Amino acid sequence: MTPCIHLYVLASGSKGNAAVVAGPTGSVLVDCGISRRALHQRADQVGCDLDRVQAILVTHEHADHTDGLSVVMNHFDGPIYATAGTAAGRKFLAHIPFRLVDHDATLQLGGMQVQCFGTSHDVNDPMCFRFSVQDDNQDDALGWVTDTGYLSDRAMDLLYGCRILGIESNHDPRMLQTGPYPGFLKQRIASDIGHLSNDQAADALRDLVTPQTETVVGLHLSQENNRPSLACRTLAAAVGAQQANATFTEARTPDGTLSVCVASQDVPIEVY
Repeated sequence: MTPCIHLYVLASGSKGNAAVVAGPTGSVLVDCGISRRALHQRADQVGCDLDRVQAILVTHEHADHTDGLSVVMNHFDGPIYATAGTAAGRKFLAHIPFRLVDHDATLQLGGMQVQCFGTSHDVNDPMCFRFSVQDDNQDDALGWVTDTGYLSDRAMDLLYGCRILGIESNHDPRMLQTGPYPGFLKQRIASDIGHLSNDQAADALRDLVTPQTETVVGLHLSQENNRPSLACRTLAAAVGAQQANATFTEARTPDGTLSVCVASQDVPIEVY
């Protein structure tokens, strides 16, 4: 593959989510659950040019994915895409001029084909995405999935073989069950409409990772029910990667062809 898609994860976790997928002719902002000021500060830290953003994609209506939209849209002229369920999911979203799409839509944004797919969360019709470029000169793909209790067949098909794969690795099952959350919340998180665990993400990697896959990024880590090193260790074991830094938040296969890392709530990362 010729790399032409880049990823900037500006925030990932229960306190706010935002990422930028940069393509050949423009970029796409995926979710905006942080303030406009934080969005720009973190973009500057990793050299992400927000002026290239041509569209915003919203995965679902939870506040940690939408809190910043109201302010950001006042400084943004491009389309903001969401499903009808997401647009109607919260009263504070009613004034946002969403461009409505089905969760199986295909869009052309930033020189990329964006294929949407449904996810399974306790909201109204959530979705995630595969970004790809394929022509005579370029061939690249990025998969993005978070806030889902399981991966459907369509999700597995679209996430297969991406060069960059961002996949939810929310919680460690043992930490969740022995942690401070009330019982109903533990059940919700572990259910099919909750969040993928480290183990579920690792199991998926065994089917999704191919020789074309260069980077796996663990997303939406719980601060209460997970640890970055634990998530990275679990994902790494699934693909034969070994510890690559002192804190075990990065791993790499012995041949150096595949890297594993985890996204942070507060520290932005870039993936080329």
